[in-house]
Amino acid sequence: MTYYPNINPVAFHLGPFSIYWYGLMYLVGFVSCWGMLALRIKRSSFERGFTLEELSDIIFYAALGVIVGGRLGYMLFYAWPSLIDNPLTLFKVWQGGMSFHGGLLGVIIALWLYSYKIHKSVVDLTDFVAPVVPLGLAAGRIGNFINGELQGRVTDMPWGMIFPNGGSLPRHPSQLYEFLLEGIAMFVILWFFSQKPRPRWAVSGLFLLCYGLFRFCIEFFREPDAQIGFVAFGWLTKGQLLSLPMFILGIGMLVWAYRGKKVCNNI
Repeated sequence: MTYYPNINPVAFHLGPFSIYWYGLMYLVGFVSCWGMLALRIKRSSFERGFTLEELSDIIFYAALGVIVGGRLGYMLFYAWPSLIDNPLTLFKVWQGGMSFHGGLLGVIIALWLYSYKIHKSVVDLTDFVAPVVPLGLAAGRIGNFINGELQGRVTDMPWGMIFPNGGSLPRHPSQLYEFLLEGIAMFVILWFFSQKPRPRWAVSGLFLLCYGLFRFCIEFFREPDAQIGFVAFGWLTKGQLLSLPMFILGIGMLVWAYRGKKVCNNI
């Protein structure tokens, strides 16, 4: 058993403004994604013609999708009563409260709009971006840990951690589990998978499959949101309910990709 390292959520101050670690982690995620995709463009000959200039636009559109979609998704999926009671809570991003599933929908919509602008397939865009998304997820989970939010269920495992707002019993550091699985493990899997030409839809499908599976499993260690609890069967959480369709859709996309690989363009 260990104690949560009491980290100040404010990283530093710029005059009257407080710069939060949570926001910095998002910046780290976006910069990391840009850097790795730029590396792929420079080193690879099968990226379907994306340029560094387009990459900057892709990251900008994706960032808007993450922030707008992630916050809206959280308020709609997890905090609807709070939103109705005080709509201004929608803008208090520094307090935490971002939904991956909402952010994913936001990114898909943003990339679809950008693909229309540059006259390219949105699937080409998602196949291109998907391998580095776990880097952003990893940074975001570190932000969750610093905030002491999304902590796990009570455990007697030796690495259980006592969180300041989690009571007196040790809990799973589920934010770190998600950092390792949704972040590091997914990045390794997708990065190496995408190093060779794959049928269109395959990389995006593998991303959905891996995230849906990993998130579904980690939810067994993560404390359900207090305002929601379990949504069915006495064990199913909202996160699992939202992740299951991703897993199923990912399998379907992979099957579609490889059944039609003879007529698909390779990345």
